[in-house]
Amino acid sequence: MTRQRAAYRLTSAIAVAEDLQRELALHGITTDVNDGYGLAVLSVWHGLVVWTNGDLLWWLAGWNDRRARAVYAWHSTADLERAARRIAARYRDLRTATGQV
Repeated sequence: MTRQRAAYRLTSAIAVAEDLQRELALHGITTDVNDGYGLAVLSVWHGLVVWTNGDLLWWLAGWNDRRARAVYAWHSTADLERAARRIAARYRDLRTATGQV
């Protein structure tokens, strides 16, 4: 096995989601995790659902009025700590926008 192939490790979506759930808990954010069909979903807040396939995370980051379509943010699962900070920032934005802070 080559060094490159040995370094590459497939991680299950549910394992990544549970790790991210722990990282978000450090920010005081409680989530629900569900999985199926090779994907996992973290329900964070109304309008904030994080999807993962084990390699990438993605979530709705906003709306583009000009193009009339959703804008998604994504992050590699290699750095869940940073991903959790980004998701926590989006969570705070959504809560502030709805007067929940």
